[in-house]
Amino acid sequence: MRTPTPAPLGALVSTVLLSLLAACASSRAAAVAPPPAAAVETLRESYVSPPNPGEELDSLAAWHGAEGRPWVIATAKSMHRLVVFDADTGERLREVGAKGAAPGQFKRPNGIAVAGDRVFVVERDNHRVQVLSLPDFRPLGTFGEGELRSPYGLWLDPSADGGVEVYVTDNYMLGARFDIVPPLDTLDHRVQRYRVRFDADGRATATPGGHFGATTDDDALRVVESIAGDAAHDRLLIADESMPHSTLREYTLAGRATGRHIPGDTFAFEAEGVALWACGKARGYWVAVDQLSDHTVFHLFDRRSLALVANFRGETTAATDGIALRTTPSERFPRGALFAMHADTSVAAFDLRDLVDALKLDAACR
Repeated sequence: MRTPTPAPLGALVSTVLLSLLAACASSRAAAVAPPPAAAVETLRESYVSPPNPGEELDSLAAWHGAEGRPWVIATAKSMHRLVVFDADTGERLREVGAKGAAPGQFKRPNGIAVAGDRVFVVERDNHRVQVLSLPDFRPLGTFGEGELRSPYGLWLDPSADGGVEVYVTDNYMLGARFDIVPPLDTLDHRVQRYRVRFDADGRATATPGGHFGATTDDDALRVVESIAGDAAHDRLLIADESMPHSTLREYTLAGRATGRHIPGDTFAFEAEGVALWACGKARGYWVAVDQLSDHTVFHLFDRRSLALVANFRGETTAATDGIALRTTPSERFPRGALFAMHADTSVAAFDLRDLVDALKLDAACR
């Protein structure tokens, strides 16, 4: 992930004239219709946690156990550990792990996601995904060491039998500084799939499920990190951070590029974190980060059509990497919250009720 360059105010204003993704006549994107102007609303955060400088906080996962208070768990890349926050207040509760390759240790943890009472952590420099139990963070196993080269983000798709389908983005690059995109015909390993199962003792075992990534100029994933999915609509959205046309690209759960993507002028800087806000089985929104260094802009897209619905920013939140969205109720957030990283140092929270009211969203989401 690159450090963003501040966007001039004029550039930001011009980019809020965003493009909607038109319906396609086939599985390939056919035409893009220009939308009406979309304002960027400013909303006050419910909180921004005190800064934690020097840790390079990156990605977030939300967890609410059967008992106790809800958590937000952040990866701290530079310190090679996890940091746990109280999700209702932003209070820092504890740190987990240290630098190393042993179970319970990490090297450059980046992507993180929760399925049930287990947390999955991508470790770029250990070239693996580690699984730990919650709330005790007991190591349950690792996988991916044989396939992953520079893994970053992940999305989990739990199944009825207790297993989890895991999608991991792999941002392998070339050059002395690892900043050169490889040739298109080698980008077919941009996403790795695994089927993870758990034995009676909770130990995790993963089976590789193949890899995918388009190798054509229109659909290739050049610089990848964030990924999220929607099983109800057979959809993966993968953030391609390559400039100057950073976007979200659509794939099926089977790994087929559909040819659809958010128009390239939607994002003023890099498309970063992405999360699904599900309101029932089929309704809701996609929330995507536009990583501007002065103020992060959050784009909301219709869950089904991917049409742009609204844009907002916080009063403080800037240079956001990862986000997490929780719809389960808590004392502070009865209808859930959106959590966003702020400037690599803090966690910001937005009450989902505030978003529904201010942006005039579907009442089912309130």
